[in-house]
Amino acid sequence: MVQKAKILLVDDRPENLLALEAILSALDQTLVRASSGEEALKALLTDDFAVILLDVQMPGMDGFETAAHIKRRERTRDIPIIFLTAINHGPHHTFRGYAAGAVDYISKPFDPWVLRAKVSVFVELYMKNCQLREQAALLRLQLEGGGHTGAGDSREPAGLLAELSARLAAVEEQAEALSKQLDDDSADAAAVATAAHLERKLTGLRRALDALEPGTGGGAASLPSQN
Repeated sequence: MVQKAKILLVDDRPENLLALEAILSALDQTLVRASSGEEALKALLTDDFAVILLDVQMPGMDGFETAAHIKRRERTRDIPIIFLTAINHGPHHTFRGYAAGAVDYISKPFDPWVLRAKVSVFVELYMKNCQLREQAALLRLQLEGGGHTGAGDSREPAGLLAELSARLAAVEEQAEALSKQLDDDSADAAAVATAAHLERKLTGLRRALDALEPGTGGGAASLPSQN
C-alpha cells in the first residue's frame, strides 16, 4: 500500500484552513492543520511533510519568522514552502517571501485549480523521493549483506537484483513523465530544479545497481548519497 503524503496547512483563521482543505481534498493526501507558527513547528518535529502552505499574516510568529525556523532545522529545511497572503505589499514584500525560503508566493484570493496543481507537483516529487529512498535502502542491504538476502528470504542474489532493477525502472519512468509534464506546463523553477535533482539521484542509483550485475566486479560499488 502506498503511504499518503502529508501536507501542512498553517493559518490562524479556521475558515481559511477549512477552505484549503476543501481545495486540496481532491488530492487524497493527509492534510494536517496548524493554527500558528508555533503549532506548525511542533508538528514538524515528528512528521515528514511533502509541502507546507503557510499564511504570512499571523499574530505572534508570522509566516516569515516561521519559515526562517523551518529552514534552520536540518530535518525540515528542504520542505517546499508556499506562502499565502491576503495583502500585496509589492515586489519588496514578495522578495522577502522568497528570501525566507519560499518556493512560491500566492496572493489571496487565489485560483483553487492553480493552487491544487502547484501542490500536486510537490506531492509527486515527494512520493518519487520516498520510492527512491526505499530502493536505495534495499540495495544498501544487498551490498552490506555481501549478496545474501537473509534467512527469511529464499531468493537468489540475481533474482533480488532483477527485482530491484524493475522497481527502479518504474520510478525512473514516473520521474521522466513528471519532468516532461513540468517542461510542458512551464512550471516553477523550484519544482523543475527539484525534479532534476531527483533524476540525478536516480542516475547514481542505477549506476550502482548496474555495477552489481554479474561480471562487472560490482563488489566495490557504492551507493549515491540520498541527502
